[in-house]
Amino acid sequence: MNELILSERMPVLAMRGLVLFPQATMHFDVGREKSVRALEAAMNADQHIFLVTQKEIEQDDPGFGDLYEIGTVAHVLQVLKIPGDTVRVLVQGEYRARATQMLQTAPCMMARVESIPEEETPSITPRTEALLRQAIELFGEYAELSQRPMQDIMLHLLSEKDPGSAADMTAQAASYDYKEKMRVLSQLAPVRRLETANRLLARELEVLRLEAQLQEKTQQSIDKGQRDYYLREQLKVIRGELGENDEDAEIDEYREKIEKLHLPQEADEKLHKELQRLEKQPYGSAEASVIRNYLDVALELPWNTRTRERTDIRVARRILDEDHFGLEKVKERILEILAVRQLAPEQPGQIICLIGPPGVGKTSIAMSVARALNRKLARISLGGVHDEAEIRGHRKTYIGAMPGRILTAMQQAGTHNPLLLLDEIDKLGSDYRGDPSSALLEVLDAEQNATFRDNFLEIPFDLSECMFITTANTADTIPRPLLDRMEVIELGSYTDEEKRSIARDHLLPRQLAKNGLKKSQVRVTDDALREIIRCYTRESGVRNLERKLGELCRKCAVQLLSDEAPRRVTVTGTNLESFLGPRRILPDKLPETDPIGLVTGLAWTSVGGETLEVECNVMDGSGKLILTGNLGDVMKESVQAAVSYLRTRAEQLHIPSDFYKTRDIHVHFPEGAVPKDGPSAGIAVCTALASALSGTPVRRDIAMTGEISIRGRVLPIGGLKEKTMAALRHGVKTVIIPHENEKDLQEIDQTVRRALNFLLVDHADAVLDAALVRPVQEEPAVRKTTERVLPVAQHDTAQPNQGIRQ
Repeated sequence: MNELILSERMPVLAMRGLVLFPQATMHFDVGREKSVRALEAAMNADQHIFLVTQKEIEQDDPGFGDLYEIGTVAHVLQVLKIPGDTVRVLVQGEYRARATQMLQTAPCMMARVESIPEEETPSITPRTEALLRQAIELFGEYAELSQRPMQDIMLHLLSEKDPGSAADMTAQAASYDYKEKMRVLSQLAPVRRLETANRLLARELEVLRLEAQLQEKTQQSIDKGQRDYYLREQLKVIRGELGENDEDAEIDEYREKIEKLHLPQEADEKLHKELQRLEKQPYGSAEASVIRNYLDVALELPWNTRTRERTDIRVARRILDEDHFGLEKVKERILEILAVRQLAPEQPGQIICLIGPPGVGKTSIAMSVARALNRKLARISLGGVHDEAEIRGHRKTYIGAMPGRILTAMQQAGTHNPLLLLDEIDKLGSDYRGDPSSALLEVLDAEQNATFRDNFLEIPFDLSECMFITTANTADTIPRPLLDRMEVIELGSYTDEEKRSIARDHLLPRQLAKNGLKKSQVRVTDDALREIIRCYTRESGVRNLERKLGELCRKCAVQLLSDEAPRRVTVTGTNLESFLGPRRILPDKLPETDPIGLVTGLAWTSVGGETLEVECNVMDGSGKLILTGNLGDVMKESVQAAVSYLRTRAEQLHIPSDFYKTRDIHVHFPEGAVPKDGPSAGIAVCTALASALSGTPVRRDIAMTGEISIRGRVLPIGGLKEKTMAALRHGVKTVIIPHENEKDLQEIDQTVRRALNFLLVDHADAVLDAALVRPVQEEPAVRKTTERVLPVAQHDTAQPNQGIRQ
């Protein structure tokens, strides 16, 4: 027998259910704190660790006495951290050893480990040769029955002449119990070890043969029908023990629900067909889950549930007036719909599209209409939707399939006649997944939506009793076929007085309640409200106004809770800056004198109307035309059209006839960082050019808007309501507008109409005669003939956040 070859201090790792043999490579997961610390200690030293199997697997914190006496000293090849607190380690066994003295147990086990010398291998005798052959034969049969890839082990076994190494090799690869493997590991005599390994492997082979026979007999004796029946009977017993309903009761429940709905023939046949398919499916199968989900969705839809619609016009008018100030055009259209519903209830629901800038109350109007009509409201947000399946749903055969947003909204509403609000319809997108706006064509068509088919449901669902209201910021991005199916109602910007009334009656009480204040504690004067509207917000709607009122309420709350707390806080126009800080938007001021080459134009933006100054300088030069101010192509063409017109009228306007050759003209629109485009600054540019070229001042209290042609005709424009409100804020007295926009004056706020003097013109000569301050003796340049009335041109429109359109 060999002498002891090693005795040293070494970390100890207790293994549960695993045994490592010398010269074998194995990987396993380590999760216990002590085991992880032992690995760390080994890696910090010479990467050697003593692996020993614990006697009982369930022992979570084994001591020295809970471990087998003999183990294996291994070399740690690799340590890999995996998710959680687990470490995966790859080790290679080197030699047998035993722990002679436990040195420490925390934070990891450390012991004095001594190697165990193996007995010398005797010369190869016939008996040893027979044992080696038996091991090869048994292991070959084992590899075939276990169906595991063991070709490498088999090759090593064929060339192995050492009985001890052959025993270790077969024992490591076999799958019998760890206690049996410890018998092989603990046997130090090589020949006896091989005998033990062969005996254990032969027993394992017998077990594998019996398993294969049992499996074959079971497969032959039980066909698919008997197997399914057996499993169903077992499942019924298990579900009965758990107190759950059996499958037959579930089928009867589905059938009863279908009968109670009294569905149309096609829908009734489809659901009964799906129910029959469900009866034939095993309870836990994937197909049964799909059918159950389909039936649940179909039966939860409001096929016959309706709310009683209220068509009392007086009640509806009262509700609309309570919720919204102004918006008379929208309210009148809603009342017209109610009147028609009362006289002809069989008519299909109306489809209305509310178009207006952000914050003017489009969504809240739809909520008020639902309350006025006593209909359930379901809101569908379409902003950013790119997938057609979001509208029509997915086929139920797909994993995670669900109905589209239309049927989901109907399910949420719970009635067959709700009001469906399709919010932000102008922000639909399209990509490789389809065009959702095209899917809405059927939904928003009163002639087709009575048989709307969702891809998930696969049967027609009637949407004709629904009332649809859509909202958008602009009509430009709505596809024309979709826009054609809707009746468009435009919501303009609020006037300052309308904002003041809304703030006083709606926004301020709401913010007071939201911030825990009483009406008696805070008083905000009308002057303060006007200052907030004019100097702290610039918008079409009232969202920023409500935010400022919320900020004001919070400042008042701080004052009320201060050391010298007043009983009441009063906010006026004079002390407003102490609450909200310096005024951010200063009011526009008129020039002190009539300027030359400076004209006040009017522009439409996404946040309402604005005044836009047009500046013109004339210098000696070679006829260059310089345009600055971040102008679009249409506005640049307007400047060129104005120059062409002035060249034809140079003599009458006392302008040098060769100015286009001897003068450089620079036209500039201030706020150069803001993009500007549109044709309606044409007459303002023409007036500024005429003033600068002739040296004639322009009336400072006049503003104008209108498109100009090269022959001097003044063409109609859009956005007149917002532009005139901007003129009033600017302090002008007279507004020049195209003659063909006379019809739009009816939509202008009465306060604006009373405060401004409107001058209707159809030619640029009339504009120059009204705007330029000529000497008394000078003859006016207005032509005596009247221009022919032209067809109304398309109104200017603009996208939000894309700058100013003139």
